[in-house]
Amino acid sequence: MVLRMESPAPPIKVQSWLRGQHLKNFQPGKMYIVEFWATWCGPCVEAMPHLVQLQEQYRDRGLEVIGVAASESAPTADEARTKLEAWLIEKFPKLNYRIAFDYSGEMNKLWMEPSFSVGIPTSFVVDRDGQIAFIGHPTRLDDVLPKVLDGIWRTSDEAKAADTNRIDEEQRIAREIAVIKPIYAKLQPAMKAKDWKAAFSAVEEGLGLMPNRLEFRRLHVHLLLHKMRDIRTGLPALGQLIRDAIDQRSQEWMTIAISELFDPAIDTSHLPRAERFAMGRDLSEHILALNFPQDGYYKFQAYEAVAQYFYESGNKERAIELVELALKSVEDPKPMQNDRKQLYVPRLLQALANYKGEKACYGERCSAPQAKASREPDRKISE
Repeated sequence: MVLRMESPAPPIKVQSWLRGQHLKNFQPGKMYIVEFWATWCGPCVEAMPHLVQLQEQYRDRGLEVIGVAASESAPTADEARTKLEAWLIEKFPKLNYRIAFDYSGEMNKLWMEPSFSVGIPTSFVVDRDGQIAFIGHPTRLDDVLPKVLDGIWRTSDEAKAADTNRIDEEQRIAREIAVIKPIYAKLQPAMKAKDWKAAFSAVEEGLGLMPNRLEFRRLHVHLLLHKMRDIRTGLPALGQLIRDAIDQRSQEWMTIAISELFDPAIDTSHLPRAERFAMGRDLSEHILALNFPQDGYYKFQAYEAVAQYFYESGNKERAIELVELALKSVEDPKPMQNDRKQLYVPRLLQALANYKGEKACYGERCSAPQAKASREPDRKISE
């Protein structure tokens, strides 16, 4: 049976409740958000403060939020539950909504699979009559939830179109996954074994099936330039990736492209200097012209690489300015989620210390300049 808008809500069949009282049935007259999430899912964790806010904001109108942890990774249910409980105590000790735990797969069979939902986080809104009113990403709840509460959502053309488009998109993604799954079955063990020729063969097979899939395009360039060191083939491939990124005005594609040239963690000393800096200049200009959102996902990675380009070009002041701007964006306009802070802040802080040649601090964290900072600036390279 297909689960979509106006379908009866399936039951909640979970193994235990870690927060809040056990919910046996959906109560008539109340509305529920049933949120499928996992601790390893960054967007899921980022959505949790928003769910806390929605629970507080609409509690008096009968809203109940239920987080369903049905995708935790651990060898046994007991280990998964213990790990989840510890995580909740550390990250969200005062959570104001219920958390249910299921390791059996039953909740995914009842909710995720019949709705064609292939990823998390996924939010299901259960209306006051026990029927599904909305299925989708939690970022849409701010727009949809007031309309559901006012009883005008399910009868609207917008809701019907959104539900049809969602199912079409989820089915497209499912077909895509079916295509790429055999590719990754070859690619992942080859990458783990550092068998670059086998990995490259798998990537080429993937590109033959999905020529515009960015992950395949990135790996194609990365393997050629940095693993196989086939500069003759790799540079034209990177050049095409750059042209496509600029044509699409894509933050994601541009960030991937400049990281292959100026990520401080990648050894690029074997790349031809003139071509590397010409590509870096072109990409940097387009990236900065995009004016990334202040808290955009790719801003921190892109600005790190762009700053490295300016530093190696001899413009140390501009490099420092960009890293400081990226660090400022971590808390402004809203704080970055902690898991991302742990990924980006140490790298940015180390770059800042290297560029300044002195200790740099952000909050309580400090970094000293590395004894051999990667790739000192070259005053001969023009901007």
